[in-house]
Amino acid sequence: MNTLVIRADASACGTGHVMRNLALSQAWQDKGGKAVFISRCESEALRQHITAEGIDFIPLGKPHPDPVDWHFTRGILERLKTRAPDRGLWLVVDGYHFDAEYQQSIKAAGYQLLWIDDYGHADHYYADLVLNQNIAADPLRYSNREPYTQLVLGTRYALLRREFDRWRDWQREIPPIARNLMVTLGGADPDNVTLKVIQALKRVDVPGLEAQVVIGPANPHLELLKKELAGESRLNLLMDVADMPALMAWADVAVSAGGTTCWELAFMGLPAIFLMIAENQRGNVEGLNRGGVGINLGWPRDLTVEEMATPLKQLMTNAEMRSLMSQRGQKLVDGYGGRRLCKIMADGAIKLRPVLSEDCERVWKWATDTSVRSVSFSEAFIPWDEHIRWFQKRLGRPYFYIALNQHDLPIGQVRFDHQDAETVISVIIDEAWRHRGYGVTLIETACEEIFLNSDVKVIHAYVKPNNEASKKAFIRAGFKDTGVKVIHGQQASDLILVKR
Repeated sequence: MNTLVIRADASACGTGHVMRNLALSQAWQDKGGKAVFISRCESEALRQHITAEGIDFIPLGKPHPDPVDWHFTRGILERLKTRAPDRGLWLVVDGYHFDAEYQQSIKAAGYQLLWIDDYGHADHYYADLVLNQNIAADPLRYSNREPYTQLVLGTRYALLRREFDRWRDWQREIPPIARNLMVTLGGADPDNVTLKVIQALKRVDVPGLEAQVVIGPANPHLELLKKELAGESRLNLLMDVADMPALMAWADVAVSAGGTTCWELAFMGLPAIFLMIAENQRGNVEGLNRGGVGINLGWPRDLTVEEMATPLKQLMTNAEMRSLMSQRGQKLVDGYGGRRLCKIMADGAIKLRPVLSEDCERVWKWATDTSVRSVSFSEAFIPWDEHIRWFQKRLGRPYFYIALNQHDLPIGQVRFDHQDAETVISVIIDEAWRHRGYGVTLIETACEEIFLNSDVKVIHAYVKPNNEASKKAFIRAGFKDTGVKVIHGQQASDLILVKR
């Protein structure tokens, strides 16, 4: 696995850029790679958090647009490349102060570049990959890009830290009255919106209310907040929380800003009221409101304390609304975003397009490959005329795709035999593209596609005993082996993937 170099800064209002790259670094490490941070970070606690994960941290004095930035960063890249000349480097850049010129310099130097973006702030995109993990990610924002630039958009790529992994199959209970409340408004909160939320909480008349108010290490208002909470037994102030997922599991409702924490709350199925504390959060908060995942209260400066308190109490006393929010959130973010992104960086992206009439011969050649026939339930050769008749009938039905790699070359096919809530998947990889890691990625991509665009809840993969490679690929893609079943008169493993 290659080395991942992160170029992201954390100031009084930018810890989110570093934290989501910490999540990406962890996913990269989990695949056997090494991660390095180059950063101007004002928080010693945050620096220690990064190094505690086994990630090298290299401090930077003068960030872009100062020319020292790129000169310094390039020097680090060249030293890393010299130490391991046979292993490529990926540079990840994340921050609104980086521009098209910075991208162009990186590509001119010959490095692979992942650009993490939130709203299309650069004039032009030269990066190999552009990630926008937000719910409102729009490809039109990136119209000015190079032909080779690939877009990786949406919440399926939301970056969650490793600590959330153990909560993947956890099921939230929705109490009739929500009494446990969590407040989190970013790592810095320079405008001290937390203070106004605390004042609103004091007006929420719910018996048994307990609130945990979380502030980050870069928050400059600690003493003022302590003073506001003095003598308030229902409200507690927490700093540098070691286990955020556990706190989110404890809470029944959250009050949050519209930054990267949104995707953590969605993953944990935690109903939330969202506040916009920066313009780049508008798309997230409005999108979450439209999707029924949370309630958008808008800009804190436009709200009175009472206008914050009233909708919060309404949500806390409406179990049906909270239940729907929880379900929609967990459907929106499944926690595999980092793994998906690392897979694309290592092996390239896979895209699906519907099978077209001109694919008839290509599909026939794949289906009649001797290695494919040997693991099929019918091992007999498929005559051309018979294939044409089958293909013409199948062409008019949905969920039959050609898989394209990062260069838009056909590498295989995937087909679902749709049967209402359950379906059966069939996958073929072109012989020329096997043993390159495409199988698992294709299975994951296709299953996500059908879960998103159909009423399918369960996907079966029937694999013959002599096809151990396919069985391993499906299990790595998340399928569970439920035992042996007789299919077309033959024994096969019944591998099942259930929609979350």
